[in-house]
Amino acid sequence: MLRKKVKTRFAPSPTGYLHIGGLRSALYAYLFAKQNKGKFILRIEDTDRSRYVEGAEIQIMNSLSKIGLKWDEGPYLNNDSKIKEKGQNGPYFQSKRLKIYGKYVDMLLKSDNAYHCFCSEERLKKLREEQKNNNQPTKYDGSCRSLPKKEVAKKLSNNEEYVIRLKVPDKGEIKFKDIIRGQVKFQMEDIDDQVILKSDGFPTYHLAVVVDDNLMDITHVIRGEEWISSTPKHILIYKALGWEIPEFAHLPLLLNKDRSKLSKRQGDVAVEDYFNKGYLVEALLNYIALLGWHPSDDKEIFSLKELIKNFELKRVQKAGAIFDVNKLNWFNCHYISNKSEKEIIKLADKYLPDIDHKLLIKILRLEKKRLETLDQIGDICSIFLGIVDYDPEILIFKKSNKEDTFKALNLVNDELVKYKKWKQDKLLKVLTSLVKDNNLKNGDLFWPLRVSLSGQEKSPPPEEIMEIIGKEESLNRINKALAKLK
Repeated sequence: MLRKKVKTRFAPSPTGYLHIGGLRSALYAYLFAKQNKGKFILRIEDTDRSRYVEGAEIQIMNSLSKIGLKWDEGPYLNNDSKIKEKGQNGPYFQSKRLKIYGKYVDMLLKSDNAYHCFCSEERLKKLREEQKNNNQPTKYDGSCRSLPKKEVAKKLSNNEEYVIRLKVPDKGEIKFKDIIRGQVKFQMEDIDDQVILKSDGFPTYHLAVVVDDNLMDITHVIRGEEWISSTPKHILIYKALGWEIPEFAHLPLLLNKDRSKLSKRQGDVAVEDYFNKGYLVEALLNYIALLGWHPSDDKEIFSLKELIKNFELKRVQKAGAIFDVNKLNWFNCHYISNKSEKEIIKLADKYLPDIDHKLLIKILRLEKKRLETLDQIGDICSIFLGIVDYDPEILIFKKSNKEDTFKALNLVNDELVKYKKWKQDKLLKVLTSLVKDNNLKNGDLFWPLRVSLSGQEKSPPPEEIMEIIGKEESLNRINKALAKLK
């Protein structure tokens, strides 16, 4: 049992849309908090002003709200779409907390756990180049670490530009127990004297995150594995300020199929991109939850309530998780298939606002299970609404020829003219009998018929198309194909 009331946070930087990786971090933090009857807060880490994107925090809040993750504290949009805050530990924007950070920088300086660094960017650049050339790790060499107090005071009185660095002990090791990875150790000599306050007066992530997590009573820090190497620096700051250290859980990287890190170069990474393509909230949520975590059984379909009940941080894997869009499509197809006709029509309006709803229902009754994303509705419906002109060559099956293709389509036309039971199961029986009775291969008849009805090489089975478009339109399209083959 956890003794202290659990409190987790999601603290994105407003540098663009919410990333798939960010969504997973937020989801896991939310699930863990809610499972333990705790609180989940949202904090905006906007201290890096050079990367700030106007309105990104609003996009992030909208994406989290759309996905169904409700935070207990933090910024939110009111009915007038203005940013307000809720909670007793604000402000929840780091850029509004500069005075707070300044107080703790002073404490670290007074306790000799931090120091002023006056090194120019030019010197630091030269240092990094020398270290690289000598195959040494690139880290600060401590040039300003032991400056006499009088010299520091003189430089400050001369308004020399400076940053504040964390004074990392020279020797020893620092270790912590990660909920996912177990015991993690670092040697002090490998840890850089990290900048904690920049020359513009803004704190770096390393100081701000520790101060905020402590003042906001965060008990569990759940974040990506890229932050593991920063954790010893954070622990040193906690210890220097005499604060209780939270528990850490570092999530595995999200990878492309080729095991490279998930990035924009190889596909969509923004949550909003997936919404725009027609992925359902339930599907995205369900799939993201399984990127690194697996339940104790083979169950794959989870609602948000079921995830809260079943999720376990200890069952999150250490190895990178593969983001497989085909698997996401499978989840989306499942959730689309289980939507009611009314729900699907409402969702489809964004993609086909002018389609007759009765026709749409007719199409979806047959084709809903083929839909992987909602933006495919237009393509799936297009062949039922009319076909564009096509090259007659695509009518000919690869193992057939023009003459035999014409004969096969003619057979179909002659048989269907006198046929009245226009249902796909009955139509399929007729077509199958024609193949058998005339010693044809399936491709000899079904291929040209499907192309004649759809104008495409890839389309639903011909009997499905014919049931939806009706007898008159079916025969009309077959006759147009015959004319192309003459």
